[in-house]
Amino acid sequence: NESADVNITVPKDASWVQQEEHVVNELGAALQGQKVNAVICVAGGWAGGNAAKDLSKQTDLMWRQSVWSSTIAATVASKYLTAGGLVALTGAKAALEGTPGMIGYGLAK
Repeated sequence: NESADVNITVPKDASWVQQEEHVVNELGAALQGQKVNAVICVAGGWAGGNAAKDLSKQTDLMWRQSVWSSTIAATVASKYLTAGGLVALTGAKAALEGTPGMIGYGLAK
């Protein structure tokens, strides 16, 4: 994003812990001791699928895209958010009801 003050590219094949360490370290270097007023996590995706077809594959993808990013955002907030700052983790209205045709998505949300 050319208009952003800082861009951090997360290595998609890295482990959960490695991704978190990468983001925390890169952001810490960029902020140089400064704090942020908000941490807003809008990462995620969508994948359909039921228990009979690709359940583990789709659930793994949704877990990586939605849960990992949310926990990394929470860690970032614990380190770099100003007192009284905002943490926003987006969700999905569809996850408020049963998700039999998108089980992995429902689990992650």
